[in-house]
Amino acid sequence: MSIMSDKWIREKALSEGMITPFEDRQNRDGVISYGLSSYGYDARVSTEFKIFTDVDSVTVDPKNFADASFVDRPGETCIIPPNSFALARTVEYFKIPEDVLVICLGKSTYARCGIIVNVTPLEPGWEGHVTLEFSNTTPLPAKIYANEGACQFLFFQGNEPCEVPYNLRSGKYMGQTGVTLPKL
Repeated sequence: MSIMSDKWIREKALSEGMITPFEDRQNRDGVISYGLSSYGYDARVSTEFKIFTDVDSVTVDPKNFADASFVDRPGETCIIPPNSFALARTVEYFKIPEDVLVICLGKSTYARCGIIVNVTPLEPGWEGHVTLEFSNTTPLPAKIYANEGACQFLFFQGNEPCEVPYNLRSGKYMGQTGVTLPKL
């Protein structure tokens, strides 16, 4: 399994729509950087935010998740309360080839502020907007900026296509287009 270069990412994005919209270079003038990098792609966070709230004292249960656990806060920024988190989604829509696994890492700009970005791997054959989790590990409110870099995706090509990619398993998160809450 090899990590794929900017040339490979560009080719797949332009010829197969692997990343839409696609930024062919790093954009960083006055913003948290996003776009194509040497061995990855820095994705942006959209203006859709769901902030975790305990106002109704709902138990967090991944098998029976209550929508009441979040409040919607669309906008150009999102303020995450201390020791809490928010869900968002990428601006970019991804279509992952059947012989590729994608790993996501948070941006150092946010990590250095105590804000952790968590995303599970993008599996071979999966497509959709990626739901992002921003955890504020600090005792202070934390700000997230929409339409700026949030995380970096690294693309690893396998030695052959897998037997059963995500799209053939009827995966529950296939084709998601908004901030998607847990499903069973």
